[in-house]
Amino acid sequence: MKRVLMTATVPSMIGQFNMDNIKLLQELGYTVDVACNFDDYSVWNRERIKKFESELKELKIKKINISFSRSPKNIKNIINSYKQIKQLLNDKNYSLVHTHTPISSFITRLAYKKSNIYGTCKMIYTAHGFHFFKGNASVKNFIFRNIEKIGAKYTNVLITINKEDYIAAKKFKLKKSGTVEYVPGVGIDIDKINLIKENKIQLCEELNIPKDAILILSVGELNANKNHKIVIEILPELPNNVHYLMCGDGQLKEQHERLAKKLHVSDRLHFLGYRKDVIKIMKSCDIFVFPSKREGLSVALMEAMACGLPCVVSKIRGNEDLIENEKGGYCVDLENESFNIYINKILELDLSRSMAAFNYNKVSNYSIKKVNLKMREIYERNE
Repeated sequence: MKRVLMTATVPSMIGQFNMDNIKLLQELGYTVDVACNFDDYSVWNRERIKKFESELKELKIKKINISFSRSPKNIKNIINSYKQIKQLLNDKNYSLVHTHTPISSFITRLAYKKSNIYGTCKMIYTAHGFHFFKGNASVKNFIFRNIEKIGAKYTNVLITINKEDYIAAKKFKLKKSGTVEYVPGVGIDIDKINLIKENKIQLCEELNIPKDAILILSVGELNANKNHKIVIEILPELPNNVHYLMCGDGQLKEQHERLAKKLHVSDRLHFLGYRKDVIKIMKSCDIFVFPSKREGLSVALMEAMACGLPCVVSKIRGNEDLIENEKGGYCVDLENESFNIYINKILELDLSRSMAAFNYNKVSNYSIKKVNLKMREIYERNE
């Protein structure tokens, strides 16, 4: 029996971005185990994780709880999770491991090196955006670059999802005959997106705002990296009929609420929380804004493009792969430029229609169909 282990720090990485990979593996005859920290509620709450556990059970996927931490400073958790994953690798005769997220992937690969399956099991690592990147603090870049460099030595296939990471990964030394691959993200289901209809009137009624309001939207966890703060700060500089919608939960919600109150824009800032109808919301909005400090290749941004939205995004790796300046939107230098200039430019010059068409055509290169074909090829090559 072929058995594969898929690991990540938190369940959301598996549930949001890897269910198609799991389906592919099952089609190839693998029994799939999933190992992550099912007690970490920093991204998904307890209820959402319990639901995911039930989904895994229905698919006959074994759930394994490993005390991975999202923080590299949590030494106790790192030691415990290393011991747990090493024991798991020794107990199970895995023929393949596919690991995700930097901390858990580093721990998994170190444990793999010391396990009794190192010589017989293949290791695949998907980097969803290296934590060293242009514009990051030099100390952090040094630490994370070396973590990735060490982990690469115990990796058969290193998958990158943007061009900057692909170039960086090509400089690493992998296991003998190891390869660096470029896969265009985790893929989006464009056919499914096309079936969903917009309903701006309904959305405006839900939020109790005028039906002719201009709606700008961000999607993502409310954390420092997603950087919603800089959009809230420029709300006073946008026309009064512009409302800012944020889909997602996170620790910074109260901080964002205080900032909006201080700037007297609370009535134009709307927290939608975790939503299952994100695509419908996207199709009901006018502009997508994405001010992240770091990304791999954002699913939310690709979905916004497929929904026909002009996009104003931070000028970082991943985002620059997707958005072409003045064609699909604008890439904004976070250090020297402001989002309000480009949001106003789209509104004043009525650029939405042409940018929408450009983005829709470009994002077809990132469809789930194309990604699945590439992933199937990688899995088959490493059986």
